[in-house]
Amino acid sequence: MGSQQKDIELSPVKVENNSNKQALDLQNTQDNDEEDVIIGRFRKISSAKSMAATNGNIQYPTDLPKPEIDIENGLQFKVREENENLGDKSNNPIRTRKTPITKSSFRDIEKPSRFRDQPSATRFQMEAKQEEGSESEGSGMDSDDPLTTQTDTKYGKSFRHFTREALPRLDNYRNVLSLHAAPRPTLDELHNASLSRKPGQTLEKDVTMPSLSTTSYKFGWIKGVLMRCLLNIWGVMLFLRLSWVVGQAGIGQAILLILTTSIVTTITALSMSAISTNGVIKGGGTYYMISRSLGPEFGGSIGLIFSMANAVACAMYVVGFGESLITLIPESAYMVSKSWDQAIYGCLTIVLLTGIVIVGLEWEAKAQIVLLFILLAAIADFCIGAIMGPTSADEMAQGFVGFNTSVLHANMAPDYRFFEGVQHNFFSVFSIFFPAATGILAGANISGDLKDPQKSIPKGTLLAILLTTISYVVIAVIAGWCVLRDASGSVADVATWNLTACVQDGSCAYGLHHSNDVIRLVSAWGPLIYGGCFAATLSSALASLVSAPKVFQALCQDKLYPYLEFFAKGYGSNNEPVRGYALTFIIAVAFILMGGLNQIAPLISNFFLAAYALINFATFHASLAKPVGWRPTFRLYNMWLSLVGSMVCVAIMFVISWITALVTISFLLALYLLVSYRKPDVNWGSTTQAQTYKTALSGVHQLNRVTEHVKNYRPQILVLSGFPAERALLTDFSYLLTKGLSLMLCGQVVQSQVNYRTREALTNRAYHWFLKRKIKSFYCVVDGVELKDGASALIQASGLGKLKPNILLMGFKENWQSSGVEEVSDYVEVMHKALDVHMAIALLRVEGGLYSNETLDDDLQACLQDLNVKDSAVVSRSMGDSLKDSKSIESLNTHSRGSSMSDLSLGSPERVSRDPAAANKPEKSNETGKSNKGIGRRIGIGAARRASSFTSVEQFTRRQNGTVDVWWLYDDGGLTLLLPYILSTRRAWASSPLRVFTLVNKNTEMEIEERNMASLLSKFRIDYSALKMISDITKKPKDSTLVYFDKLIAPFRTPEDSTDTDGISEADLLAARDRTYRHLRLRELIGEHSHNARLVCVTQPMPRRRGVPAPLYMAWLTSIATAAKQTLLVRGNHAAVLTFYS
Repeated sequence: MGSQQKDIELSPVKVENNSNKQALDLQNTQDNDEEDVIIGRFRKISSAKSMAATNGNIQYPTDLPKPEIDIENGLQFKVREENENLGDKSNNPIRTRKTPITKSSFRDIEKPSRFRDQPSATRFQMEAKQEEGSESEGSGMDSDDPLTTQTDTKYGKSFRHFTREALPRLDNYRNVLSLHAAPRPTLDELHNASLSRKPGQTLEKDVTMPSLSTTSYKFGWIKGVLMRCLLNIWGVMLFLRLSWVVGQAGIGQAILLILTTSIVTTITALSMSAISTNGVIKGGGTYYMISRSLGPEFGGSIGLIFSMANAVACAMYVVGFGESLITLIPESAYMVSKSWDQAIYGCLTIVLLTGIVIVGLEWEAKAQIVLLFILLAAIADFCIGAIMGPTSADEMAQGFVGFNTSVLHANMAPDYRFFEGVQHNFFSVFSIFFPAATGILAGANISGDLKDPQKSIPKGTLLAILLTTISYVVIAVIAGWCVLRDASGSVADVATWNLTACVQDGSCAYGLHHSNDVIRLVSAWGPLIYGGCFAATLSSALASLVSAPKVFQALCQDKLYPYLEFFAKGYGSNNEPVRGYALTFIIAVAFILMGGLNQIAPLISNFFLAAYALINFATFHASLAKPVGWRPTFRLYNMWLSLVGSMVCVAIMFVISWITALVTISFLLALYLLVSYRKPDVNWGSTTQAQTYKTALSGVHQLNRVTEHVKNYRPQILVLSGFPAERALLTDFSYLLTKGLSLMLCGQVVQSQVNYRTREALTNRAYHWFLKRKIKSFYCVVDGVELKDGASALIQASGLGKLKPNILLMGFKENWQSSGVEEVSDYVEVMHKALDVHMAIALLRVEGGLYSNETLDDDLQACLQDLNVKDSAVVSRSMGDSLKDSKSIESLNTHSRGSSMSDLSLGSPERVSRDPAAANKPEKSNETGKSNKGIGRRIGIGAARRASSFTSVEQFTRRQNGTVDVWWLYDDGGLTLLLPYILSTRRAWASSPLRVFTLVNKNTEMEIEERNMASLLSKFRIDYSALKMISDITKKPKDSTLVYFDKLIAPFRTPEDSTDTDGISEADLLAARDRTYRHLRLRELIGEHSHNARLVCVTQPMPRRRGVPAPLYMAWLTSIATAAKQTLLVRGNHAAVLTFYS
């Protein structure tokens, strides 16, 4: 039986005859079965990578007897000869039980295979070969085990060895910079099967992954998020200010105040949860989420401010700890003074905390656990003390009376008073309490150290807000239920229950209004409250000390600001920002020694609120822009709720302090403008990009519903420039007309096929050149067609809706005499096609030609040389050379040369002087080729004709003297007059006045027609310096001009009996004699009146499909265009572009 054998075969193996020995060896080596080794290695890789890429359904037989010599042991990835077979196995059959086997087909780079180190040629060669002698008995064909059969050796390999296609795996979608990234085959590799991989790239099976470090310490949602948020929210405010808030606002408004704060933080947490579940969250926390959502400008500004705020907040918390500690030390024990001792204790504390953090986050986490237990014990101590009630008369004298209904009723209503120089109200009390809730970002700030940020951040943050809200409400109710607002502190007043009599004389020193020691007073054991206060301050300081360097390191790694890359380096398995810790330590110590942080505290709160506002706005903006990539798994959010949350955060900023709010906004704006100015080279797929697309698309749709009006006419130009930098004069002139106010599209037509990489490289270089020249234009390449067909495609398909070109601008074809008739006909046919779709046409001629390589670097010049060569061997050779020698993405593609429809690079081979008398003088020929398709003659000969000063690529963009002469001969809708007027409004042409020349219908009515034309120009609001009426356009041209014209058309003259219909016959000349004389006379008039003009704009003769051969029409154009140094031929589409109505 014949069989098909793949070119990837099993190597010959040696099989023993001793079946007993084979069975014994199978028994001894059962524990070391190769399949078990594969499973073990695969599980190890899967555990290390923590991904689904290699987590396929893999089933290995556990009861399959193992032969003495593994058949797979000799498997090699190499091409075999057709007649090479496995060893003779007819005498050594390997019998196995029929067991269903399912092999792995996963496509992992570090595959669990023993064949990784075997030499291989390619995994793509799949030519089947007919093997001889495959029908011999005992060859293994009867075995059900595919590993033991000769013809089914393909089952011994992974499926990926038999196809170029990549199976859907997570590694294929990783960032290209990731160590786990696995490049899928490119479209070119699959579509063009003959293409090889790029140099420096290896097949995926040959790539070995670096071993993963498993020593990094990652936190779960409890230790990483929940505990940190609880410790950061339960701050000093809980012990020192909450009772005062209840005294001022009453129980009812205090609960409302707490719930309002919680609502704001909950909305922010919901928004943050949506962002954090919309993809993988890396290190950087708040900065990472905002920058990847709103872009580097917003992210960079808030990241720097947020890092600074955390560093200063760390100092503030340490100072708070020092103030609490100093109250427990008697004055006799002061080392220097109270203020200096407080600073000394603060510095010692920050040194201790920094040491804990630098040692490792696991030690910091252990310290947080201890502090959390102390804090929970202090809260429990307060609740137990309230249940126990006052234990002495002193406690009752200070206002603690236990649970009392009358006290609850009295404390329910608000009682705002004058305190510390401020008459308080709800908003002032709210501004004091709100910083107590600014700890919800503590877990998100260490997102890079979380095992699963997508699940940990939402779960831990929302649960922390819920628990802290409940605790704040419970403590506020207990304090308002058990403690009086005012108490004298006198034990004598307890017996008479006259504790509030001190209100009248203002001598009350205790109670909710006057004492910050209420929580300790109510507690069962007072010292534990001090421990809780210390734990709250130290935990908040630790959280800030960790958050600031982490966020700052992520900011520095993105290189948004100059001179900050030094702090991007990390150390250890966790990439600890040790340099950031040192910087935070220096900032904290500086502010601790400065003291006076009460004025800085509102600014810090505003910094946090600004971060909250941007998080909410980021969620709203993403939901509004609706990019396809916005797919958060957390669904409990609402875009409008996020917008309200953002607005509320901004409002709270101004409620807390409008001055600091303005300062915060000013900082954000300054940093935003700095990042915008620097234009960092990052692309994170932000929602601002999505919104830009959505806005542009919406604008195009709206524009499509707008009826066109002449007052809103804009010249939208399709310029056949080839590669824009090759014809900078033509591109610059086009942009002078559009100037970013209307559409400009540069089109390039190439005759050879252009691959994707070449197209992308040319596009990138074109837009880079646009950016450098500050030109707002689009660029399009059409390949694989003749020039006429490519230009026709651009004319018909360019644009979108109403945003499409209405003017076709081409360079004048100066080498038309040396070109074939077919090429000249194609050039004229492009004009016909433009007029067929009612598109205006314009031809620009500059003495010396338009082609210039002055702005092209060497790589680009090499890349633009062979695109129009139809020889596929040349193109493929250039492609291979480019792939090997390229150093940048712009030059690594096929060596190519751009081309436009017109041959813009060459002057006329027989230079025609503006003086017709010079036509008889001998002239040098610049011909470089005679082929009708002679594309090669368009290349590399521009240097010889760059002698004129007008060939400078800046001549249209720099200010020069001279007039702009408009020869408005025929009414084409006014475009001949409008384009020069637009040109005169540009800065470089402001000193070039307009002169208008027009024809007279009757010589006897010259004055009347001149007055009528002046009136028309006045109504059009066109400023002009002179108006000249031409009356002798019908006069016969000079004989020298006729001789010049005969010389122009000489190469295309055909005899009467010729069958060539494209040439110029005597009948054609006779039929068009009047028009020929008129155009030649126009040449003489232009040479007489406008020979010194900076630019001459002339109404172009109408190209007619029938009756006028293409060479004859080109001779007319040449006669007119060469009459001046710089000429623009314009023919409108006969739709009005000017109006005098308002």
